[in-house]
Amino acid sequence: MGAEQKRAILAVVISGVILFGWQYFFAPQAPATNSTVKTETESIKTGVSKPSVSAPEIKDEKTEVQSNTEVKTYAVQNEKVVYEFDNYLSIKNSNYKNSNQDFKSIFKEAQNNNLLINVNNKFERIYFNLTRDKENTYLAVSNDGTIKGSVSLNDKGFLVVNLNSTRPFSYKFENIEKEEELEAGKEKLFVILSDDLDTFSIGDEDKGDKEIKWFGMDFNYHLFATVVEKRALVYKITEEGVLSAKDLKATNTLTYKQVFTKKEYDHLSKLGDNMELAVDFGIWSILAVPILRGLQFFYTILPNYGIAIIILTILMRMLTFPLQYKSYKSMKKMQDIQPELTKIREKYKQDPQKMQQETMALFKRAGANPLGGCLPLLLQMPIFFAFYRVLYSSVELVDAPFYFWIVDLSVKDPYYVLPVLMAAAMFFHQKLTPTTTMDPTQRKLMLFMPLIFAVFMKDFPAGLTLYIFVSTVFALLQQMFVFKRN
Repeated sequence: MGAEQKRAILAVVISGVILFGWQYFFAPQAPATNSTVKTETESIKTGVSKPSVSAPEIKDEKTEVQSNTEVKTYAVQNEKVVYEFDNYLSIKNSNYKNSNQDFKSIFKEAQNNNLLINVNNKFERIYFNLTRDKENTYLAVSNDGTIKGSVSLNDKGFLVVNLNSTRPFSYKFENIEKEEELEAGKEKLFVILSDDLDTFSIGDEDKGDKEIKWFGMDFNYHLFATVVEKRALVYKITEEGVLSAKDLKATNTLTYKQVFTKKEYDHLSKLGDNMELAVDFGIWSILAVPILRGLQFFYTILPNYGIAIIILTILMRMLTFPLQYKSYKSMKKMQDIQPELTKIREKYKQDPQKMQQETMALFKRAGANPLGGCLPLLLQMPIFFAFYRVLYSSVELVDAPFYFWIVDLSVKDPYYVLPVLMAAAMFFHQKLTPTTTMDPTQRKLMLFMPLIFAVFMKDFPAGLTLYIFVSTVFALLQQMFVFKRN
């Protein structure tokens, strides 16, 4: 989780506690790595044209000569994806059909995915002679002839490598990347899936061994992953930006798959191997997935994700209204008995025990509960965080326009109109919220909370800010409705 995400969640928690609980808890009251061989392709273009059914066949291309061996690039493709790789079986470039960014534009290291074989007690990149066998399949033979296999593209969009050796060998994978961070805390990550998904910022240090299903790199709604048969691998992450995963147990065969794709939840689910866990909803997944399905459903009716966010937000507010009703009703009761509370405090200020008894008796007569306004709202926090994770993590908002100046809901509002509207809505909501036990200084401080929250949220996706704005406005209307009836 990026630093900006942590700050946003912290802001929400602090705001929630202050907005709805401070008067009960804090107000005055009665006592109670570097690659071994570098073979950067010189002639591959920066972008790869998006694959299509009628795309022309891409021929082998000579790129450079090292140690009397020609390092070439080869290509396989279908209607979903295209991969370019070299004689060391390193992917040089790739493009997923629904993405406007290719592999090289996201993962920028010249050699950032390597297979190394243990030769004479030293892990080295192995040169393979590759020849086309059939469409989207190449035969691979190592220079010394001891390792043979194939490289192919399967129907799901994986680049599949099968290797067989006449002598046992151990192997290691390396992913090499440089640290990079976008707005709203989106950062390049190393990811490892074992029983759970572990994420590491580039530059972190970690090591261990575990049963690993797949590992790779994650950035800006895209994923590059290497899938292995689930086995115990020793992994290491260095501050230089290297993730290595090696199997020290000798084997005669090795099969692995690699995939570069946009992180569309449904597409990742179809890939299998629990790839959908790359869309990290965290502990809120049990709520986040239904919310995502709701957004997708409303989008099919009205093809605008901004409208889908608004409709789903209002629907969620209506479904949770019984909890909100109790909360607002309790707030109103506390507001109504405030004059009597003030009299009790003045009358018994020299007798704290008597003050406590009279206060509790007043609460009982009025049916007021000091925690009644806080607890129901706290119960709704998981829904907020789940909605937050969906809007922050889901690729559906990428390049999705709303109206007017909002041309991409996955990036910040360029003119900060939504954060300002959100802060204004929160301000009026706060003005309406009873602050019966606050002193004037506390009350003034509370009025700054919307501004503080807006500053936290200004660089976050416009879709997320839109959700908070609509939710706050609807909460304001609900609160006015309850206060009128009671």
